[in-house]
Amino acid sequence: MHVHEFNTRSVLKYSIFVMLALALAEAVAGYLTNSLALLSDAGHNFTDSLALLLAWFAVYLQTKPADETKTYGYHRAGVLAAFVNALTLIGIALYIFYEAYHRLRNPSPVNAEWMMVVAAVGFLVDAGVSYALYRGSRRDINVRSAFLHTAGDAVSTGGIVIGGWLIQRTGWQQIDPILSLLIGGLILWTSVDIIRETLNILLEGLPRGLRLGTVVKAMLRIEGVEGIHDVHIWSLGSNTHAMSCHVGIADIPPSESEEILKQINSVLEREFHISHTTIQFEHAVCDINQNCYLPSVEVASELPKRG
Repeated sequence: MHVHEFNTRSVLKYSIFVMLALALAEAVAGYLTNSLALLSDAGHNFTDSLALLLAWFAVYLQTKPADETKTYGYHRAGVLAAFVNALTLIGIALYIFYEAYHRLRNPSPVNAEWMMVVAAVGFLVDAGVSYALYRGSRRDINVRSAFLHTAGDAVSTGGIVIGGWLIQRTGWQQIDPILSLLIGGLILWTSVDIIRETLNILLEGLPRGLRLGTVVKAMLRIEGVEGIHDVHIWSLGSNTHAMSCHVGIADIPPSESEEILKQINSVLEREFHISHTTIQFEHAVCDINQNCYLPSVEVASELPKRG
């Protein structure tokens, strides 16, 4: 097991309990202070704890080796967890919008002083958990989903502190449901990018940051490659990419074709982080109308063209 995986799992495990405790504290405080913003943030934090639980379980599954039935391993576990997290957040956001609408029509007084105190504690907790998750979020969409949950909540709790201060100064009770609407909007915003990326992975779309034409051009620069067709690139998980294609080469000895294969895999790994490849060599030159790329043809488009 890698140190990164062990540290990430440990941070996620302890963060689950911290976020659950914070959600309970905010729920009690929101009820006592009559603050919809605190109650909304408590719901957000409770969802965060579920997100962290799913993320922890997904990291655990991702460390399991491939077997006879899961021949690629469990890379997609983290992607599925991130997708479920984002969908849950959307449901929470819609409920917050519903409650905020009724509060705007019928404002209720809130205890602004305690609202600020609890929100300030929540901000410190959320910021601490977010910082702990930040390093892992750059390598794994599942951990990034959990990081966005907590980072978004840190922003919202900071906003509640400011809102409580404004209520104290102005006495305008509508600030509380307005804050809830902003929190709901923040939740939706953090969910959209995760849903888009996870759906792209689950539908085996081109990995984010890659362009098909760029990959093909890099392969065509390798000496001995006469054509490429039937190209497919997809993600097994958040940071594990795979590719399959047919490569046209001359009728050469196996030792020379093996060298070409090594060069292709080296380029794919070094320039595009594609580590799983299935490459079939063919001696016949393919037809340009059959989704084929040739060295003499400029690959101007980043998408495959069909005749």
